[in-house]
Amino acid sequence: MASGSSSGSIPPPTRACTYHVFLSFRGEDTRRGFTSHLYAALNRKGITTYKDDNNLHKGDVISDELLKAIEESMFAVIVFSPNYASSTWCLDELCKILDCNNKLGLQIETVFYHVKPCDVRYQIGTFEEAFKKHEQRHDGEKVQRWRDALSQVAAYSGWSSKNHNAPLDNECRFCETNKNYHSLNRDEAVLVENIAQHIHEILIPKLSSSMKNLVGIDSRVERVISQIGLGLNDVRYIGLLGMGGIGKTTIARAVFETVRSRFEVTCFLADVREQCEKKDIVRIQKQLLDQVNINSNAVHNKYDGRTIIQNSLRLKKVLLVLDDVNHEKQLENLAGEQDWFGPGSRIIITTRDVEVLKEQAVLETYMVEGLVESEAFNLFCLKAFKQAAEPTEGFLDLSEEVVKYSGGLPLALKVLGSYLNGRPIAVWHSAIEKIKKSSHSEIIDDIRKIM
Repeated sequence: MASGSSSGSIPPPTRACTYHVFLSFRGEDTRRGFTSHLYAALNRKGITTYKDDNNLHKGDVISDELLKAIEESMFAVIVFSPNYASSTWCLDELCKILDCNNKLGLQIETVFYHVKPCDVRYQIGTFEEAFKKHEQRHDGEKVQRWRDALSQVAAYSGWSSKNHNAPLDNECRFCETNKNYHSLNRDEAVLVENIAQHIHEILIPKLSSSMKNLVGIDSRVERVISQIGLGLNDVRYIGLLGMGGIGKTTIARAVFETVRSRFEVTCFLADVREQCEKKDIVRIQKQLLDQVNINSNAVHNKYDGRTIIQNSLRLKKVLLVLDDVNHEKQLENLAGEQDWFGPGSRIIITTRDVEVLKEQAVLETYMVEGLVESEAFNLFCLKAFKQAAEPTEGFLDLSEEVVKYSGGLPLALKVLGSYLNGRPIAVWHSAIEKIKKSSHSEIIDDIRKIM
């Protein structure tokens, strides 16, 4: 897969971004067609994209709004089309994008839409015609700056909307020899999906994760990922088994965030057991379909839901997490058979009931165990004292007692630690006496009663 990414030699400073992607394009060429479809594909993947929707620009100076949007974006996707160079706005945008690439680490992706890279790099064809006019209307320094920007960006790897099989003249040998030129002879629907997926795969690891300050999570996530078998083309069900509060959901969520960029379609369906108690299975099927951007209006009963899920996902590489499943019927109606999903798909199931996994063709099962003593102590201290492994003076023995009777349950440690934070010693003694009398299966309920 070709990439048009570029970054400066100096690591960019950390910065907050309003947009994931800024689209630079010539409106009259692609606004209602290619760029519109690309914008929709990016948004379907949850990629926040800036697209200037003003059809006419007044004056010759690029707007402050556009300059700010470029500065506040992580990616710039430049759609070079036959009339791109005729717009001074587009050329000024391009210079600004390059400036932000060098100073802020803005990443660049290029698309050659009905033009060849050599047209852009050497300003030939329609680009040559545009620059003849620019040279008559603008000072030489500005025109040269535009030319340099086009030459620099066209040298990046990029995407093309079509193959160009005509013989190349001597000036166009760049197109023939540039191995970064990613030429696609396929319809635009496939092209925009490929570009959106490519950006999504690069973007996901750069986003701040919601899974922070998780004690003992790394080794457990690595274990599950090793069982997933990334890169293999089988359809695989993986079960995470363990008692309530042991951390199954947290592990599944961390795995999901770590590997989701490797899949075409992803869905984390949380609290299946609780949702099924409040809603019928049809509502859950619709929720699954909505999360993967499939119209659920035709789902009127569970049989419709099963049919639409199967037929919509059977050719797609899917990552699906079904969290807290407690009945085989839930699996039957949400992820019934392997042939519901395309090659390489992975279905992760978290459950307390091993019988649920026996009913499904689960290839791998991971028994989630409690935290070891040092991990449990660190987690408790983070919640009770807002620092790891450093209890407030006079609370060391009490903290060790809480950890001892918590059974290594992450939820118990978090809830109890948060409850005891800032409380007097008498409250600590009372809480410890109550959890001493609780079995591990009862401890969460007992802690909630304390609170």
